[in-house]
Amino acid sequence: MKTTHKIIYSDARNMKEIKEKSVDLMITSPPYPMIQMWDNIFSEQNKEISKALKEEDGEKAFELMHEELDKVWKEVYMVLKVGGIACINIGDATRSLNGKFQIYTNHARILNYCLSLGFHALPSILWVKETNKPDKFMGSGMLPVGAYVTLEHEHILILRKEDKRDFKKIEEKSNRQNSAFFWEERNMWFSDKWKDINGLFQKLNHSKLRERSGAYPIELTYRLINMFSVQGDTILDPFLGTGTTTLGAIASGRNSVGYEIDKNFKEFVEDRLKEIKSLTNKYVEDRLKRHLDFVKKREEEKSKLGYINKNYKFPVMTKQEINLNIPKINEVIKLKDDLFEVSHSF
Repeated sequence: MKTTHKIIYSDARNMKEIKEKSVDLMITSPPYPMIQMWDNIFSEQNKEISKALKEEDGEKAFELMHEELDKVWKEVYMVLKVGGIACINIGDATRSLNGKFQIYTNHARILNYCLSLGFHALPSILWVKETNKPDKFMGSGMLPVGAYVTLEHEHILILRKEDKRDFKKIEEKSNRQNSAFFWEERNMWFSDKWKDINGLFQKLNHSKLRERSGAYPIELTYRLINMFSVQGDTILDPFLGTGTTTLGAIASGRNSVGYEIDKNFKEFVEDRLKEIKSLTNKYVEDRLKRHLDFVKKREEEKSKLGYINKNYKFPVMTKQEINLNIPKINEVIKLKDDLFEVSHSF
């Protein structure tokens, strides 16, 4: 099996390179409005944002920032297939402007706009990112009533375009079965609180990249891709950054397209692509080992599992898992500038 991965260093507010209704799944983490590290990015898109921030008009700056993101969500809706899924990782922001401290609810603003486009909201996920920093308390410390709750989670909004996806043809049904996940993974992945994925401290050498990177773990994209797409699907990330969604798509045997407005990320992304083969194949081995550990514990505590996976010849919990087959990576080839081909095996 081969997959292709295209990186477009351009503005995702105009995805002219992608055909309408050609994408199966969108996963992204955009710049977070009202988080200071992103102020310059948004101000570059609209000078009125910089003006509002200088005037410390938080509500105006918040709305103007989201109006720039709205243009991307509109493009995403156009390129998604009917039944396609959009996953948006977004954190809310707390900030003091004009002497007033408040929360800016980014997740709610994005959700409301996406619903107006025609998306249907599905149950979302809270990504819990607990911190044990001794100075994490905000406000008046131990004194009421001016102390504030510390945000230790982000939202993963899950949206569907129109109706549920159908798998009608025999080959479509077969591919869906091959793309299955383990029963015990289903129980963990489809919880509405994710506590087992930690925030990524991205070690970037380039100072500008440090300022502009909001990287999240490959595990997060890998999980979402396996939850909401099948092998061979096309995954889109309109805010690619350090390339994490591309890496997750490669690791999962999916195709991908990524947009990134900042060309300074290019060298770093390509360096990560050189490492993805060893990382993926090790992760697949660990994933299979975790399943075997689960089987051993389950059979010791209860009874033998009733089904055998046809590809790995080990026990599984349900009939839906018997054709499960996890792709590994053989080779990553750069076909031409910003286009890569990956060969996979099972």
